[in-house]
Amino acid sequence: MSQEYEIEFKNVLTKKQYEQLLEEFNIEPHQIHRQVNHYFDTKEWHLKKLSSALRIRQQNQKIVCTLKEQRDEHIHLETTDVLTEQQRDEMLAGKGFASPSVKERLIQLQVPIEELRPFGTLTTDRVEVPYQDGILVFDHSFYLHCDDYEVEYETKDSSLGKEQFLSFLKERNINIQTADKKIARFMKAFQERKGEQ
Repeated sequence: MSQEYEIEFKNVLTKKQYEQLLEEFNIEPHQIHRQVNHYFDTKEWHLKKLSSALRIRQQNQKIVCTLKEQRDEHIHLETTDVLTEQQRDEMLAGKGFASPSVKERLIQLQVPIEELRPFGTLTTDRVEVPYQDGILVFDHSFYLHCDDYEVEYETKDSSLGKEQFLSFLKERNINIQTADKKIARFMKAFQERKGEQ
């Protein structure tokens, strides 16, 4: 079982700002890695109501199931298990729940595991670069009819990390515009699409 706190700051970018950052940090195409995220919840949105998110993420040959629970505005508790391709496929097909640590935590949260279903997929092209005391992440995500860009700063210290991130944005004249979590952006697009039908 892997459980850790994640401290991250996010800001929306325009396509131009994203491309300028890739240029500034001399990012080569081979440094951009694709992630595919499959999100789960119940029909009653148990996890959403708990300000939590459940996903299976595949990047390169690694597949992980992660439950993210919001602890503070920029702090999440992550519970993670590594999955095989077969376990991933079974979970996506609704045939069992093969992530033991996540399952244990969901039971503690009284989430009905048998009612969990995948409700959408979001793909992200991601770049990670060391920066000061943390890691900068440049993301281009696409899902449903949307394309969006963001910069994240992952750090171990909330107050210092916030200071460093705000300085990073200010030095590049990037307006402070906090980005919602990816699952929240996906949900907004999902609801908008349902409204159009």
